Amino acid sequence: MSFIEKLNRIWEEHNSLVCVGLDPDVSRFPASLCNVPDAIFKFNKEIIDSTHDLVCAYKPQIAYFSAESAEDQLEKTIQYSK
Repeated sequence: MSFIEKLNRIWEEHNSLVCVGLDPDVSRFPASLCNVPDAIFKFNKEIIDSTHDLVCAYKPQIAYFSAESAEDQLEKTIQYSK
């Protein structure tokens, strides 16, 4: 299935054109995620789990991940959001 086919299917299923930006700013994370391994991925996972039936796509912003040297968590986020 192509990207466009998948997007069209999700648009129809969720009746939504909403795209959620995943721009993790660790300075704004809740205290429960301070000093937690993979905190960025866990934060994004919570957002995805809370919104998966309401949106059609997620857009992670690589600059936020790169600023924290968290490219591995970006990859995990992308895989989880599929």
